Amino acid sequence: MGDGRKIIAQNKKARFDYSIEDSIECGIVLEGTEVKSFKAGNISFPDAFAEISNGEVWVKNLHISEYPYSSVFNHNPDRAKKLLLSKDEIKRLNRKVEEKGFTLIPLDFYLKHGLVKVTLGLCRGKKQYDKRADIRDRDVKRDMQREFRKGLQG
Repeated sequence: MGDGRKIIAQNKKARFDYSIEDSIECGIVLEGTEVKSFKAGNISFPDAFAEISNGEVWVKNLHISEYPYSSVFNHNPDRAKKLLLSKDEIKRLNRKVEEKGFTLIPLDFYLKHGLVKVTLGLCRGKKQYDKRADIRDRDVKRDMQREFRKGLQG
């Protein structure tokens, strides 16, 4: 990743619970103390999702802890944050979310050239048997790696 990206947090639970059809990079509107907390990694988003309302995309359930070194003018940690996308991208996402039963999930947060960015995934929920298949594939891959290492050592 030589494009100036520094990953702050990834949503591994979303990659397990949802099948990701498409992803899009977007900016996020933050206040000053939120940016400082973000850069320190004080965020939590296990149940975060994005919602389109009035032609704008908002992230809900994204918790950014208060910055400990600020004054009384600290931010509200649980407020909805606006995402920055073009009108065409919002229209395209809105059509898919309304028609096909997709949902918008933040996949990861990162710094790109000093700006906080979000990878927003267009996701569809997995069924229980899909999750079991993923676990089985992961176990088989791990066993193959173990056998390969054992073959190299002796």
